[in-house]
Amino acid sequence: MARAKPLSKGAEKDRRLANGTANAKSACHDRESVASGKTDYSKWRLLDERGRHTWHYLTSDEEVKVWPQALTDRFHLGLDTGLPDLPAPTTLFESARNGLEFFSHLQLPPGNWACEYSGPMFLLPGLVITWYITETKIPASHAIEIKNYLLARQHPEDGGWGLHVEGESTAFGTAMNYLVMRLLGTSADDPRMIKARGMLHKLGGATHGPHWAKFWMSVLGVCEWDAVNPVPPELWLLPDWVPIAPWRWWIHMRQVFLPMSYIYSRNYVHPLNDLTKQLREELYTQPYESINFLAHRNSISPRDNYYPKTWVLNTINWALVNVWNPYLRTRNIAHKAEEWTYVLIQREDENTEYANLGPVNGPMNLLACYITEGESYAVRRHRERMADFLWVKDEGMLMNGTNGVQTWDTAFLIQAVVETGLGEDPKWRPMLLKALEFLEDQQIREDCREQEISYRHPRKGAWAFSTKDQGYTVSDCTSEALKAVILLQRDPNFPTLVSSERQEQAVDVLLTMQNPSKGFSSYEPTRGSEYLEYLNAAEVFGRIMVEYDYPECTTAVVTTLSFFREHRPDYRRQEIDRVIMEAVQYIRRAQRDDGSWYGSWGICFAYAGMFALESLASVGETYESSERVRRACRFFLDRQMGDGGWGESYKSCETGVYTYHASSQVVNTAWTCLALLSAKYPDPAPIAKALRLIVSRQQANGEWKQEAIEGVFNKSCMITYPNYKFIFPIRALGVFARQHGDLEAA
Repeated sequence: MARAKPLSKGAEKDRRLANGTANAKSACHDRESVASGKTDYSKWRLLDERGRHTWHYLTSDEEVKVWPQALTDRFHLGLDTGLPDLPAPTTLFESARNGLEFFSHLQLPPGNWACEYSGPMFLLPGLVITWYITETKIPASHAIEIKNYLLARQHPEDGGWGLHVEGESTAFGTAMNYLVMRLLGTSADDPRMIKARGMLHKLGGATHGPHWAKFWMSVLGVCEWDAVNPVPPELWLLPDWVPIAPWRWWIHMRQVFLPMSYIYSRNYVHPLNDLTKQLREELYTQPYESINFLAHRNSISPRDNYYPKTWVLNTINWALVNVWNPYLRTRNIAHKAEEWTYVLIQREDENTEYANLGPVNGPMNLLACYITEGESYAVRRHRERMADFLWVKDEGMLMNGTNGVQTWDTAFLIQAVVETGLGEDPKWRPMLLKALEFLEDQQIREDCREQEISYRHPRKGAWAFSTKDQGYTVSDCTSEALKAVILLQRDPNFPTLVSSERQEQAVDVLLTMQNPSKGFSSYEPTRGSEYLEYLNAAEVFGRIMVEYDYPECTTAVVTTLSFFREHRPDYRRQEIDRVIMEAVQYIRRAQRDDGSWYGSWGICFAYAGMFALESLASVGETYESSERVRRACRFFLDRQMGDGGWGESYKSCETGVYTYHASSQVVNTAWTCLALLSAKYPDPAPIAKALRLIVSRQQANGEWKQEAIEGVFNKSCMITYPNYKFIFPIRALGVFARQHGDLEAA
């Protein structure tokens, strides 16, 4: 297990000041720490404070001596880990053991695993614009590596950037990341900027960016607020019974809309300076003064228009712009709306220890606090917390899609080790004990302050996706963590760290999360009608307005409740039986005629199918007993590729139709093998062929290299889960060996 020596308290404070996470008065870069081009990767360190991951750049020999670089740092930075080659596996189980041998070295001292959680290309711009406006000191190490990352992800042919790292160039991605490069000091005459500008102009210029792009550009002062469709905070004044009240929206949508509406109402614009004057001339296809911004409220590049605005929303926006704002919206109404939205912003900050739900509303909340309070405690805390989202890798510095995946990955790793039988080896007990200690520490122990006022779902007993500081209940994260805890604690070799009472609290939360449809959503039960999608203003995302039933979430709950029922048959038995029965009915209904399930959080049919077949097996439905399971197996076997593996493109998520990747993928292959193994598919031959492909791609030291992107959200944006390439191959190889015997690896 890799360990890093932390700095002393005094040195830590000095480091935070050097890295700009403490209060600063200037928006300039710290040019003294790094000359130019690329930082010295031997000086980067990952600090893990009870699951809070932050990267730090050391600037003195004394700091380097006190805090030596850990193996985990080197791995995540793409440096040589120094780990030796392992004996070549002769069987599938040996390959699983080699994989765990490598992955175990990446465990961090608190017991969790870290990784980048990247993919979206619209996150860094919001942060950098907010840093710029709030005069937050941006260290040279950060500025250099952010630029390096954006250049590494710039489209090699057209010079633009997309919505996500594997997508085509869009006006959104290109305009926003061009702004980042310029704000961080890149010259407009740089050939790469000239190329990016040319691509942006081909897409229509910044006037053809989506709603979120126009919002950020207006705040910066390089676009006029007239171009931004209304974001009225008055919606937060609506009574709760109103069908469109924001508390009914999906949590990410409402927590972004909250500070966005506040800033929109305040009509904040950063004071114009020489740089923003230049940007006004660079972003558009005509002189800035000649643009009728009001006429461009609905202008959008076809590449960005994934979910076009409905006629309903266009009509409402017209009424807000032409009737409500100029004639009916009094200053008293606006003040009352702003006052209440700011209270809700403060509640979000307090309930998450300023970590916030994610990297979109986090910078917006920081900006809202800065506009309202100036330099204040809240602004300082937000500045510190922005570091939670930043990640450094061989390409540079990026912004993660949350503050990490700590709980999620740790729970899956425990399950993989136990279910493969690897956990029976005493060698892995210290690693598993640390993982259990982490899950115990991260269980949420109290509900939110003023939960009802904050419109938050109960969370006592739940687990979040990342850390308990972030503190949002997630149905499948709670399910997988609870299952992992029970798996370990039923083994007499491990202590009971999570008491029966606390396990019951987790079950209690899960039982509150079932929808009227009998399926399960992600953060909370569905609160609003799907008709709210008529008000979807984001344009680049689909199905974002309300919580939906998700096969992955529902199946995780079913599997865990079934497991818990075996472990504790006396606790709320009738309710658990009913919830499982009803949820299984939903899973059956969600299956398509071809035998598949559509995945909303991973790519795509392989991901959902793995969970669905595991949950059906937990209630006794397997290949032998169930026609629907046989149809699911046929769906996968019909799509097995010539080399024995499976490879699914992210286009499956966008189109809803299974789309082959150009080549098979280790993670897709492992998911599909696990689906077939859960189904008890009787012929081991196609599974063995697939697993041998996984073995063939394993490196001599036990690792697997990163392949195509694995995750998705909102149908159109892809995101990485780099630890999946360890967890699921290990699990698939080991489970096969348990079911069918330990076959030769080649």
